[in-house]
Amino acid sequence: MAGGAGFDLSADEIVRAAVEILHEQGLDAVSMRTVAARLGVSPVPLYSRVGNKEALLDAVADALLVDVAPPHAPGESWQEYTIRWASMLRDRLTQVPDIRRLVTMRRSPFVPAATRLVAILREDGGFSGKEAVEAVQLLSWATIGYAVLERPAGSPPSPQRLGRGRPDPSTVTREQADHLFDLHVKYLVQGLERDHPRR
Repeated sequence: MAGGAGFDLSADEIVRAAVEILHEQGLDAVSMRTVAARLGVSPVPLYSRVGNKEALLDAVADALLVDVAPPHAPGESWQEYTIRWASMLRDRLTQVPDIRRLVTMRRSPFVPAATRLVAILREDGGFSGKEAVEAVQLLSWATIGYAVLERPAGSPPSPQRLGRGRPDPSTVTREQADHLFDLHVKYLVQGLERDHPRR
């Protein structure tokens, strides 16, 4: 960075550096100081571009989910789109280290994705605005719940707890989690279809 001042940095560059640190070292490693060190500048220009650390984490969460809602394919039913939407949101969330802590009390990252699904439910499913919002809340909370309980892909279940017959997430393999998630979303969609038939 010319002169080491860093005042020509954009907010996007700062957020990208923070996302890299998150993926490499986890949420605890993300700070104004570590991001500044990654960019080769002092922390001062970061505060003027993105605000404090909480604002930086909000921006990181926004960046991680900005494009998570898939485009609506021609001829795709609202039911098919909803299942695909939930699956893509789960896949994205499970790739983020410390996702449970990052999304806690942060609503804004989910707004763009939720807005897209609300529009599909209203236009193609005939849901009212309130019904569509409630449906998206149900699907979002279920999806986030799965993501925060799951282990990272490739992490084996705890051998000490296998075979105990308890509903413990640490005993569930990735394949089992995929199956349970697909069932969960399918039942939610079937319930929405039953309770909100096309007008």
